[in-house]
This record gives sequence, C-alpha cells and structure tokens, in this order.
Amino acid sequence: MFKTTTVAEPRRFTLHAGDGVPLAIATRGDDDAPALIFAHGFGQTRHAWNATTAVLAGAGWRCLTMDARGHGDSGWRDDGHYDFSQFVDDLVRLAHIPAQKPILVGASMGGLLGLVAQAEHAVFRALVLVDITPRWETAGVERVLTFMRAHPQGFANVEEASAAIANYLPQRAQRYRRDPGRPERLRSLLVSDANGRLRWHWDPRLLDTIATGSERQQSRLLDAARRIHVPTLLVSGERSDVVSDDTIAEFLHCVPHAQHVRVSRATHMIAGDDNAAFTAAVERFVAPLHINRIEDRP
Repeated sequence: MFKTTTVAEPRRFTLHAGDGVPLAIATRGDDDAPALIFAHGFGQTRHAWNATTAVLAGAGWRCLTMDARGHGDSGWRDDGHYDFSQFVDDLVRLAHIPAQKPILVGASMGGLLGLVAQAEHAVFRALVLVDITPRWETAGVERVLTFMRAHPQGFANVEEASAAIANYLPQRAQRYRRDPGRPERLRSLLVSDANGRLRWHWDPRLLDTIATGSERQQSRLLDAARRIHVPTLLVSGERSDVVSDDTIAEFLHCVPHAQHVRVSRATHMIAGDDNAAFTAAVERFVAPLHINRIEDRP
C-alpha cells in the first residue's frame, strides 16, 4: 500500500467524442502519475467515484472520471440515438489521454464497455470489473431498470428523491437518514427541468436504446472476455442480484487468470454500500502495477 496524502479537488475539462458530443471529464492527482480510468454504471455519473478517487489519488495515482454521453454534465445526442459502440469509442478516446496505458475500473455498464474496449483496441494494461459479468441475471437488471423508469414526472425536491432511493435500497435507508451530507451529494445526480422539477441527470431516451438492447451484446461480451490477457480483477457484491455464482464461474472460465474478490453484505452498488472495502480491494490489486516513471506509449 502507498502512503495516502491529501490531494486537491478534481479538475474538470471537456473531451469531444468522435461525433462531437462533449464529454465531461475530471482528473484528480498528479498528471504525471500512472493513470486509473473510472467508468460508471448506467444512470450514474462520475461522482459515483468521488470517495474512491480521493483515496487512490492520494496513494499516487492519477484518477480520471468521465460522465458517459447522455449522463451528468456530458452532452446528449440531439437525435436521441445511442448505441453501445458509441460508448466504447468514448472510453477508448479517454484512454489515450494519459502518456502510458491506464488501468480501467468499470462498474456495471462501465465494466462491459471496458471489456470490449480492451478486447478490440488493447487500450488498458489491467481491468477491474465491478459487479458485472458478460452474462448477467436478467431479474436483477430488470429491478434496476424498473427503478430508473419510475418517477417520470421527477421530484419536487431532494428529499423526495432521497426517499425514492431509500425505498429502492432499504439496506441503506438507515444510513441515509444518519448522513447529513447525503442531500448535497444526491443533488449532483439531479437536474432541474423547465418546470422546476428535479430529474435524474441522464437522458431518459437511453432506456429505449441502450437498456432495451443490452442483452443482444452478450455474445460480443463473452467473445471479448475470452480475448482478455491483461491482469484482471472482478469485484462482486455478496448480495448482488445482477451477478451470481454461475455468471461469475462462466467469466472466470473465459478469463482463467482473473482474480475474484467478493465484498460481504454488498449489493450491486458495491462502491456505495461499502466504499472502504471496495477501495481497499482495488488498491490491493493495482498497487503492484504502480509505475513511478511514466514512459511514452509504444
């Protein structure tokens, strides 16, 4: 483990995708340090990684986070058309920013994008997949999508949104009530519409494109997994309903050199359920891969 030091707040910049969509990027830590790229899950934003990047930037890494297109502060497609390959291309573009190949930490959708980006473009030197496998449990994903489709009229205030999340994640409800900073952090996931209502900070048209067609990607994802040869870690939640013993076993068969860590009592939302345990698992995996001197890409 590296000694953790205090680091400055993230610095934001904009990266333009190949089709012109502006992508909101934040960087934290020394720009000359070895890089970690964090890719969030469907419906999340780069802020999902704030606690983890604070620790890892202090441990000597450059941490890059991005709002995926249609999410957070990144741009939306004018025509509402999104497809999986667009997201892969965006991630590949971000991966070329550091001088040296970065390590990917990808949760759910972000992990799937990383699998394909690595198999087809070889842009990462290691992968950390967070509670996702090339084939997943449909019931668990449907539960997530049901929540995302709920509340189409938005919320009157942050408290209403917080209550909706507490109802969706009852295992966190008591912690939410005890956390005085939660409303302000939740605000980063919401945006005001023309009527002053608060809505989740992502394009609702994503539900009709990316979410609806996700299972059609599974053969591509399984093929991608078989082509992964870089160091790989799968972090799963003990109580996850998105991955299971069967899907994990299938993944480890496809990537036999991969390591697997299970976070006890955590659900699919591992980084939110037990950020300390999650961050420690990531740090243990990436610590041997830390390189103090950056070399240019070959």
